[in-house]
Amino acid sequence: MTAVQTIGRVFLAFLELVGQVTMFTLVAVSHCLRPPFYFRLIGRQMMEIGYYSLPVIALTTLFAGMVLALQSYTGFQRNSVGAESAIAEIVVLSITRELGPVLAGLMVAARVGSSIAAEIGTMRVTEQIDALVTLSTNPFKFLVAPRVIAGVATLPLLIVIGDIIGVFGGYIVSIYRLGFNPTLYLKTSWDKLFAEDVITGLVKAAVFGFIITLMGCYQGYNSRGGAQGVGAATINSVVSSSILILILNYLISAMFFGT
Repeated sequence: MTAVQTIGRVFLAFLELVGQVTMFTLVAVSHCLRPPFYFRLIGRQMMEIGYYSLPVIALTTLFAGMVLALQSYTGFQRNSVGAESAIAEIVVLSITRELGPVLAGLMVAARVGSSIAAEIGTMRVTEQIDALVTLSTNPFKFLVAPRVIAGVATLPLLIVIGDIIGVFGGYIVSIYRLGFNPTLYLKTSWDKLFAEDVITGLVKAAVFGFIITLMGCYQGYNSRGGAQGVGAATINSVVSSSILILILNYLISAMFFGT
């Protein structure tokens, strides 16, 4: 009976958590779609999420493209397959469909999601959110909606830049280390890239931006227990965002490319 009770408590706690996240999501989305909109706050969050994340995204996608080209060439050599005709296609498809959105999403979750959770969590434990309510300011409209809107709008732009840099990283390795023909490599990359591949990555980016900002806001908004609670909210934000990114990455890929 003890084991059954433990399983029951865990299951009920999970259902409660799902319900809380669902209600928080619905309220947040409703405030994102209804005026008034704080455009100055949205612009500030777009700078924080997008512009200041560019160096991290650029380095991550650059070396991802370089490693992908190098490892793919090694694998083709072992299996006696012509590498020159396939490396460009593998790099451009892998970066635009999977590696660009996923790696960028995980890096933004670590950088931005934790920052959002820590900032809003600190406001919660220091009663600044209660002060907003006292001043007749809706915390969802003032704190949550600008961050969610900025995340959904900014992540696709980051992914486009990251895709270009990742493909360029594969180009650098292929041309200057593996000795491929530059013109043929670029032509193959362009010919093998279709609109569906780019659209898939952009859809993933928008969804990931929504998840990252929503989880950061949710964990920070519901943090309790002083500095220790803020630290736990920060960790939970990164972990939950990362797990959801990996799960939704599969679901979106199955939706677009599943047979």
